[in-house]
Amino acid sequence: MTATSDHRAFNDGALSTDQGIPIADTDNSLRAGARGPSLLEDFHLREKLMRFDHERIPERVVHARGAGAHGVFKVYEPLDEYTTADFLTDPDAETPVFVRFSTVQGSRGSTDTPRDVRGFATKFYTRQGNFDLVGNNMPVFFIQDGIKFPDLVHALKPEPHHEMPQAASAHDAFWDFVSLQPETMHHLIWLMSDRALPRSYRMMQGFGVHTFRLVNGHGHSTFVKFHWTPALGTHSLVFDEAQKISGKDPDFNRRDLWESIEAGVFPQWELGVQLIPQEQAFAFDDIDLLDATKLIPEELVPVTPVGRLTLNRNPDNFFAETEQVAFCVGNVVPGIDFTDDPLLQARLFSYLDTQLTRLGGPNFAQLPINRPHAPVRNHQQDGLHQQRVPVGRANYLPNSLGGDLPARGSGFGHVPEMVDGPKERKRSVTFADHYSQATLFWNSMSTWERAHIVAAYRFELGKVDTMAIRVRMVEHLNRVDHDLAVAVAAGIGVEEPVKSVDNHGRSSAALSQAVTAPNAVATRKVAVLVGDGVSARAVVRLRDVLGAQGVTVELLAPVDGTVDTDDGLPMEVTRAMNTVASVLYDAVAVPDGALTLAADGVAVNFAAEAYKHGKAVAASGTGEDVLRRAHIPLDDPDPALVLDADPGERLLAALATHRNFDRDVSAIPA
Repeated sequence: MTATSDHRAFNDGALSTDQGIPIADTDNSLRAGARGPSLLEDFHLREKLMRFDHERIPERVVHARGAGAHGVFKVYEPLDEYTTADFLTDPDAETPVFVRFSTVQGSRGSTDTPRDVRGFATKFYTRQGNFDLVGNNMPVFFIQDGIKFPDLVHALKPEPHHEMPQAASAHDAFWDFVSLQPETMHHLIWLMSDRALPRSYRMMQGFGVHTFRLVNGHGHSTFVKFHWTPALGTHSLVFDEAQKISGKDPDFNRRDLWESIEAGVFPQWELGVQLIPQEQAFAFDDIDLLDATKLIPEELVPVTPVGRLTLNRNPDNFFAETEQVAFCVGNVVPGIDFTDDPLLQARLFSYLDTQLTRLGGPNFAQLPINRPHAPVRNHQQDGLHQQRVPVGRANYLPNSLGGDLPARGSGFGHVPEMVDGPKERKRSVTFADHYSQATLFWNSMSTWERAHIVAAYRFELGKVDTMAIRVRMVEHLNRVDHDLAVAVAAGIGVEEPVKSVDNHGRSSAALSQAVTAPNAVATRKVAVLVGDGVSARAVVRLRDVLGAQGVTVELLAPVDGTVDTDDGLPMEVTRAMNTVASVLYDAVAVPDGALTLAADGVAVNFAAEAYKHGKAVAASGTGEDVLRRAHIPLDDPDPALVLDADPGERLLAALATHRNFDRDVSAIPA
């Protein structure tokens, strides 16, 4: 046996210091007598405390709170007509990925469900190196030029004099900034929509935001915008629900992602591209491809599906992977290149620069989660946390002493674009339209989506103390749509504005969540309220019908443990009602038999709150008494209100439509 294997066998399974020294006792520090002073020579105590004192690294300035998962990407058909990127041209290749979802505003310890933009960042470990597609769940951004990013984030974050509010844009500083920066108007209306309240990361779109280039083997460039479309459809919470979830389960979205993957129900998204020939760069009257505050309507350029992303493995360690992953917009592979979008150009610097502080130096790419799967060969050397041990005497190019050579042929090549112009701090006149696409978004919304947007503006601006800011925002909204401005003004104490411009009347169906087709119900959660006397047959039947389609059914009772069913046998419940809330479920069902539930305030509130939030509510027999006590109109022809002795199939159909937001809930107690 070698000396090395001897040592491994000696320490195998034993607690040790970072130096490999075995430790027999980690519960007591070294003292001079049982009641004496602690001794400075206790190297184990000093090391243990030193390591604990330095566990935290700087959190991200934005996107601090997130959740991640591993997975794979496969392209459907070769895209070599447009690009040489290997992962987009080989349908047989299964490219490993790591995806991180995040909120933007809040700190790492904030909640999952504020009104906020969500990050959707994907690291592709391709055979040509790492490609990072660092996007959001909204296709546009607040600003056109990255030089305004520090101002935007400073205004958005808690105000510096008292560090409030946390993870919220409803304060004077943010609305002061955006009311003085009209280019924010398009992204603002997205932020006020339900897109800012995703039901799940698994039900959230993603966008690359910027226009990139695909470059083929002949050096020909095609402009591209990247889209992620969830297989489960795009669905959202309502604001009241999101606020309550923040108190009941601040980890709601990350828990949902984790539990889905652990259950083997792997989330999927389809990658789509909008392709614009280089010759058509100026083909759109009011859209500059370099303006990140604009989108290209799908009616003008359809989204072509090109591949599928599947997340199939949770991280082994949150810090080592989800927290230490470093996304850099500048990580592109041959066949993908940048455009002159001024926001994108600033991000190319900023994302690399921030890792130096957050991860402690230039060697962050050697961390396992960031390490390329492609070979790395260069003469970068030394620095903090260097993990490689270079060999050889030549650490420079050119050299005749080693074998390293620069890439030939297949190496990355930038698009040879002609650049000419005076040095000046100036926006293009093609960036000047700040309102027409906000109008496009508003026109595309359904009646209930518009109502939610108006309510959001009223809530946010109602938190603003400075009346002049409210007035400025109403003036901006009046240039988006007069009816919108009037509705918002009426709720925030601002005088109704005089109509200033006509609505252009254009819309895009793809922008509305109301046109989403019914989707699969797998992993949806249904709360079944039970109590003593409940019909065992009704519960079993409901659980079987829903469970067969992958729906998670939880039995909730007034107390934990078991209930006595109508056949005299005990039935185990999942948990007590008072430990959860209806906002954590997609539907509520009350089967026949539990006579006492109608007198249980928690059960009645469960049904009332679910109904108010547009969710499917089902009842049979005596379960209808709970709905009556909740003031739910049982004679309402509501497809998501299921009154049936055997409600399972109809409840599945209602679940597949997500919500019924057309309900009149005015009679439901707050």
